[in-house]
Amino acid sequence: MIKLVAFDLDGTIGDTIPMCIKAFRQVVSPYAGHLLTDREIVETFGLNEIGMIKSIVPENWEQALRDFYSLYEKLHHECSQPYEGIRELIAALRAKGLILALITGKGERSCRITLNEFGMEHDFDEILTGSESENVKGQSLKLLLKKYDLLPAQCLYIGDAVSDVSEAGKAGVICLSALWGTIAKAEELKSINADYIFETVEELKNYLMKNTNQEPEEAPIP
Repeated sequence: MIKLVAFDLDGTIGDTIPMCIKAFRQVVSPYAGHLLTDREIVETFGLNEIGMIKSIVPENWEQALRDFYSLYEKLHHECSQPYEGIRELIAALRAKGLILALITGKGERSCRITLNEFGMEHDFDEILTGSESENVKGQSLKLLLKKYDLLPAQCLYIGDAVSDVSEAGKAGVICLSALWGTIAKAEELKSINADYIFETVEELKNYLMKNTNQEPEEAPIP
């Protein structure tokens, strides 16, 4: 039986990615000496903001980081609410007695800024943030499985990125792919995770309400 549901943040809980890209481009471009493209920025995703900035600006990254946090917080009014239905989904899962986790590539500070803006700082039992050197979502899932003495098949991960599928797979956990995000690669996700594709939050909620009270399928082999 499913006992733990973990969520990604950017592009899954809220439409924060356009704002992240905007803040990153505005702050880091002057340090990089050219206007950063969306592709250059998105290619740094998976790392926390320290790693993102250092991958483009090896020098003076500390000041760039401070500037980023300042602008990120100022711009967050552009995305002041989570996706429609997310609050209700989390409340419904909570009512079932499930353990709720947030596993994000964001750093601790930017994660806290976003959760505070959304009023969701107390919605999760566990919050695990990212690394500056690599995508650690798979490692984070393994830590939670060990902490709560769970089998991989007792956990689900919800994310919008192709890498979320592979990271969850490293822990033997099924990833439910969210296609409502701004930069979700729908066709690629459908090709690699066809059985677990969700176009809307409501569709995901219906699936979880039905499937969190029964024995899950076998988890995929990573």
